[in-house]
Amino acid sequence: MTRRKNPAGGSATGDKRAEAGRESGSGASTNEIDLIGEDLLQNILSRLPALTFASAACVSRTWSSICKRVLSRPKLSSAFSLHPNPEVAVEEVVNKVLSEPLRPDFAIVCISPAFSLQQIHQLIIQKLGSATPIVTYESMGIIGRNAITDELKEIDWDMTMEEDCMGQLEPSSFSGFQGILLVVGFVPGLKVDAIPLSRPIKDPGIVLVDDFVKDIKEYTASVSGCTSPAGMIMFGGPSTNMKPVLDKLDYSMSAGTFIVGDESGRFIHRGSRRRRCNSLGVALVFVRDRNKPHGIGDIDFHVTVSTGLSPVGQTFKAAAVKERRHCEDCTTWLTARRQDLHDILDGETMLADINDEIGDNIEYAGLYIGVTKRRKISVGLEKVKWVTTLAFHEVTRGDEQYLYVNGSGIRTGDSFRFYYSDSSAAASSCSNVSEKLRRLKDGEDDRVVCKNATGGAVASDGNKKEVFGGMIFACSGRGESFFGRSNVDSSPFLDNFPGVPFAGTFCCGEICRGSSSLYSREAQEQSDARCCLHVYSSCYLVMSYTPLPEP
Repeated sequence: MTRRKNPAGGSATGDKRAEAGRESGSGASTNEIDLIGEDLLQNILSRLPALTFASAACVSRTWSSICKRVLSRPKLSSAFSLHPNPEVAVEEVVNKVLSEPLRPDFAIVCISPAFSLQQIHQLIIQKLGSATPIVTYESMGIIGRNAITDELKEIDWDMTMEEDCMGQLEPSSFSGFQGILLVVGFVPGLKVDAIPLSRPIKDPGIVLVDDFVKDIKEYTASVSGCTSPAGMIMFGGPSTNMKPVLDKLDYSMSAGTFIVGDESGRFIHRGSRRRRCNSLGVALVFVRDRNKPHGIGDIDFHVTVSTGLSPVGQTFKAAAVKERRHCEDCTTWLTARRQDLHDILDGETMLADINDEIGDNIEYAGLYIGVTKRRKISVGLEKVKWVTTLAFHEVTRGDEQYLYVNGSGIRTGDSFRFYYSDSSAAASSCSNVSEKLRRLKDGEDDRVVCKNATGGAVASDGNKKEVFGGMIFACSGRGESFFGRSNVDSSPFLDNFPGVPFAGTFCCGEICRGSSSLYSREAQEQSDARCCLHVYSSCYLVMSYTPLPEP
């Protein structure tokens, strides 16, 4: 049988296919799609790496529709590389993170001080695009899976760093791992932006905390219609006092807004906001989109903390308080009274009492005072309120006159207790976190009301609550040297969500919005004091997704 030619030399069958393709608005014909089968095509597209997948979504309307179905649920992907060459390290982590379909809504890049912050940041922008909000910063270590071997590791950069007066790390004093951790998230139904905490170039002594809170609220309102975001991941600069910033954020945001992060580290960020100012910190702000696409379910965030401090001794009240500043560092000298007694105690006497309680190993433990502070807080023209907070100050020494601690903000009359780093308490607290995550997995948390047949979490409409990722912000003092075994901080995730991507970083000050009751000696003790900045802790951010019910 011969085919009838058209005047241009094409077959009639070919003309019909071309016409069908034009009618569908694509270069690929509907008949060809039908021959492949949409289910099979979806299976094929779901196996493509992210860049190829993005190209496939542009082939036709049909392919674009199928790609949207493939990438309709949130996803977190992460990997680290210890390759000493920064270009190779970036290539390894990007290839691993983008090995499956993924549209980057945000990225966090943790690097060792051996790498150039600016170089890594630019390399990541080239790979992910300039529209993606990105925070690149120097961490104290990383937690994650190797991009090549998929082996899970908790890695301390083994820093022997010294800071100059401006808080700059000296590269010559670093000897340890070189590496990079990349975390990329796709969160449909949410909008994400990097919002800086700034100070004016002309007046570097001022920190624009109120403007920072205002910027977060304005961005949130523009996206969601309310003023409190779903949450934020915070990164503070090496010389930034984050406590007053966190106190104002805690005061200003609704109870449902999570705040986690790292208090101190050099960083670079890229977001939609450009200002002529110096950034002292940055927040990746997650906001629920009131115009989210049809058919997208709900993303929830769950936060819990593993503490690593144990209280010791009696409660004291600060008597005489002096502050001494050197560059941007501050030391507080203080004397104190025991609760309800009048005798004034010097630092040597207080430390001798603590030494009697915890033994001669006090010199090997991290020792802190936890100070309860009642202060007035306001933002802009909002009403001033009294807020009670718990703040930790590291003890450096004591003599016949004073107890010397790091940091500022202690006043005469503030009450405080001593706390010491306790690996046994930390391990027990990790077990408690694991139990909380188990309850989340099994559908026993407050927002889940029943179980399905396999024990997975089920929302009230019968749809499964799926944990799709998480992050850990752990104190750099923890890790294998602290616990005497490896991967303790990772264990709550590994025990409950072994196949779920997660990543983490070792911090110099762990940010996690919460209550001071975490540090009570007895479980029955309650306190209305807030605590957003921790030491010797691990803060866990778990991300879950509840799809909409099937029609």
